[in-house]
Amino acid sequence: MFDLTIFLILIAVGYIFGTYNEKRHFASIKAREKALFDLPTTTLETPLQNKNISQITLVSGSVVVSIDYFKRIYAGIINFFGGKVVPYESLLDRARREAVLRCKETARKNGVDELINLRIETSSITKNAQKVGCVEVFAYATAIYYEQI
Repeated sequence: MFDLTIFLILIAVGYIFGTYNEKRHFASIKAREKALFDLPTTTLETPLQNKNISQITLVSGSVVVSIDYFKRIYAGIINFFGGKVVPYESLLDRARREAVLRCKETARKNGVDELINLRIETSSITKNAQKVGCVEVFAYATAIYYEQI
């Protein structure tokens, strides 16, 4: 009985801290997305503006995010019974948004005027063949610099 109590306490603590960290990360993502809203990003192969281009480079951003222990257990239960695996959807959403933000932050730091052809690659980093340990998301785009008149 004592072991079960300790296990349940650890699960509760993990849930509380995991939820807190996830909410804090989402708040950070929202604030940074708002700050970078004015940097045009498209999935088109041609720039939005019809200006003279002075330089074209590649910019990227990547992130590796791990799922917390509580969500891993919850996902295992959902996987056993079937259904939408919400904990992994949240993990992937955070990772994708963070990777795109890091790509945009790199572009902004380098004075890029526009990003085109934005692409996202995702891969899982597993401890064994059964469980997802972490997910890596890599975002990259073509950076366009316009001639300054």
